[in-house]
Amino acid sequence: MTHEPTAATSRLTLSDLMAMKGPALHAVMRRGHAIDPDAIAGRQFLGVDLSLPGWARKLLWHTFRKTFVRDESSGELRGWNVRMEQRGVEGARVPLTNRRGEPITFGHYRLRSAAGMNFGGRWTGANYLDYGAAGNPFYDLARLGRTPLVAVNAGQQDLLLGWEVFKVGPLLLPLPLYWALRDEGPVDRVVPPPNAR
Repeated sequence: MTHEPTAATSRLTLSDLMAMKGPALHAVMRRGHAIDPDAIAGRQFLGVDLSLPGWARKLLWHTFRKTFVRDESSGELRGWNVRMEQRGVEGARVPLTNRRGEPITFGHYRLRSAAGMNFGGRWTGANYLDYGAAGNPFYDLARLGRTPLVAVNAGQQDLLLGWEVFKVGPLLLPLPLYWALRDEGPVDRVVPPPNAR
């Protein structure tokens, strides 16, 4: 059974994406659909790395959480990452916490239009996550991220695919790293942006 996407491919699932290699994932990115900010506002997603080797997943993580909320001052869609206990893709969702018992968050971002930007890889999608405009501190390397993001299936916002692109000086440097997001319900805790803490 092949997981190579074709024009006739029916609705893809997270399991389908997890079985794909880089070229197939990039093909999904290229034919992906625009994000509907209203549909994902107030939602949190299970994040699943699709590219790191096993040793890197053990050192870093395989699963994480991404969130999307409306910024009260600008009306833009913003969000953040949450570090999670590594209990597997279908395991319990348990955030890692700091000494105060609060979930450990990092890598804040804002959803932006990709119009007029050249991310390489023949990608001409509609949206990306801008980590450089979200107030991340200098030591958070996520601030380099300019991550294209697409809805995998037409008319549905419950499965998203992201592609890592870093901004270094004036250059956008695409990396062969992809991750999936699966909708897991309403945001359970709103975290203020770094510059508001």
